Amino acid sequence: MPDRLKRKAAVATGASKGLGAAIARGFAAEGALLVVNYAASKDAADRVVADVEAAGGKAVAVKADIRDPAEVEALFPEANRAYGRVDVLVNNAGVYDFQPLENLSIELFRRHMELNVFGYLLAVKEAVKHMPEGGGIVNMSSTVTIFGLENAPVYTASKGAIDGLTRALSNELAPRKIRVNAIKPGVVDTEGVQVGGFLKTDFGRAAAARTPLKRLGTTDDVTPPRSSSPPTNLAGRPANSSSSPAAIADFGS
Repeated sequence: MPDRLKRKAAVATGASKGLGAAIARGFAAEGALLVVNYAASKDAADRVVADVEAAGGKAVAVKADIRDPAEVEALFPEANRAYGRVDVLVNNAGVYDFQPLENLSIELFRRHMELNVFGYLLAVKEAVKHMPEGGGIVNMSSTVTIFGLENAPVYTASKGAIDGLTRALSNELAPRKIRVNAIKPGVVDTEGVQVGGFLKTDFGRAAAARTPLKRLGTTDDVTPPRSSSPPTNLAGRPANSSSSPAAIADFGS
């Protein structure tokens, strides 16, 4: 069903690259008015905006570090000035540094929790100030909370916290008819995964081998072009539909 997001103003955090960029392009293809958030990669964010506009859509790039209250507080008024409201928030910005328990440090813990948990809560807090009834929030979780990824306890803990805050916020925001959902993708082969050399490690090879398809997921698995996808389905639900705990996209594993 095309145009499920027609004229809906959507903010996607961490949308300059990888899965976030794919989600932004997918939303634009469904008619959304996009805010492409980025923290550092302005050129990449501008390319996403150019792609959307070349396809006949509308998008703007807005810089904000999702860990920083002042920058997040400024992000959503920018979206409101551009489109008059915020109908959809996709919380996609995140960090992953897979480290075993023996490498635990307060710095590692804070790096994950400040962005993957506090940043998500902060974005929701500011987004709902500009969100009408019938709005939707989509949080990116992970299947690591289901199968228990070895050698990544801090990352896994941060994604488990996202599951919890999604459930809590779905109840808290229900009286305002704002839906809160989560998507739990498997490990997705993105630029960050490639640059980090993830697939060249024993850990990366094992993660791919545990799936029936013997490969990591791709952005097209989560947001297939010209087809139904979990982010679009959740963001495009009718205003009177309910929240759900999670949609799982795990590439057959």
